[in-house]
Amino acid sequence: MTEAPAALPERIRARVIAYAADALGSLPAEQVPGPLKRAAAFTPQRRARIAGEQILDQLVADEAFRQRVAVQARARQVAVADQLAEGVTSVDTAALAFLLRPDGWEGLVARVSAADSVTEQAGAAADQDRASTEVESLRRRLEAATNEQASLRRAAKEDLAAAKAEITELRRKLGESRSRARSTQAELDRLTAESLDRITRLEAELASAESEGRRLKAQVVAVEADLARAQRTVRAGREEGTLRARLLLDTLLQAGQGLRQELALPVVSGSPADRVEAHLAESGTRESSGTASLSADDPALVRELLALPLLHLVVDGYNVTRAEWDDVSLEVQRNRLLAGLGPLAARSGAEITVVFDGANAETRPLVKQPRGVRVLFSPVGVLADDVIRDLVEAEPPGRPIAVVTSDREIVRDVLRRPGVRAVGSRALVRLLR
Repeated sequence: MTEAPAALPERIRARVIAYAADALGSLPAEQVPGPLKRAAAFTPQRRARIAGEQILDQLVADEAFRQRVAVQARARQVAVADQLAEGVTSVDTAALAFLLRPDGWEGLVARVSAADSVTEQAGAAADQDRASTEVESLRRRLEAATNEQASLRRAAKEDLAAAKAEITELRRKLGESRSRARSTQAELDRLTAESLDRITRLEAELASAESEGRRLKAQVVAVEADLARAQRTVRAGREEGTLRARLLLDTLLQAGQGLRQELALPVVSGSPADRVEAHLAESGTRESSGTASLSADDPALVRELLALPLLHLVVDGYNVTRAEWDDVSLEVQRNRLLAGLGPLAARSGAEITVVFDGANAETRPLVKQPRGVRVLFSPVGVLADDVIRDLVEAEPPGRPIAVVTSDREIVRDVLRRPGVRAVGSRALVRLLR
């Protein structure tokens, strides 16, 4: 016997759909009816929500499908199946009985339906009683609210009358206040005009005083600057003159001592012209006894110059290093040159200054400065050539100076000064080997 889905109570229908939707996912695809194949891919809850009525229709229309679902439902709802076998009457056992169709299942469904009807009727009666009670309560509350509204209306009328009286009094006071305010405003305007006039005069006087103060301050600053420049000029001139005089005096003293020792000559006869004639008569060639005949790249020239008293040897750093060590880094070039100049300064006692070009470098590299050797880097934007020219210019006239460089412009500039000799870069490199 096939039961129409509409004959089932709502609770039993919902439970039958839930059991069938849960069992549908366990059926092979070929056993699922066509209308339910898409719903078979959903979760059981989604199947029951979206395709519940379709599942119930297929259970009623397709007996084989109902039996396959019943087998799966029995396996999944073991506890409910045991209650059904024990004869328990409930919505769960009625829904499972609808699927399994055991003997007497119609009676079980009818009993559960009747119990649900009684429960629904009792619930409806209870709902009606509750509704009547609530209506009575609402009626009492409405009456109380009406009475309260009437009281509030009376109180509002009384408050309105009092407010009108208060407004009348406030308007009178406002008129008096406005009259006083107009008088006060007129007095305030008068005082404001007087204050503004006085402030204007005071600001003009203050501006004049500040202008005079700035002028006097500028004069003081200018006088202080002139005084400071004059003091610096006097001090620099005095220090430079003292230094130049001391160096020149030391040079002259040492030169005089050297000449005194060298001029201890034996007694000779004849005149200097006789000796010139004798030399002219000699055949062959002869070597000059002075340094003027030596090549600028001859290391002997450097040795003879270092023998001069108070010699200042100025070295064009990178010009010398690139003449011999151009295949290594600048740091290695500097270290090699300074390592050779240290012993040279110790042996000769000469003042040695090495100038490296730093015109294009933002920072100055760290160097190990040997004893007796001054190491300088030209400032940013200034060539080492200019520093060398300044060093030569700073020396007093008469002091022997030797500039080691192969830069023709430097040689041309420094040779204009008396007492300055130019030495080629290779001469110093050969001497340091």
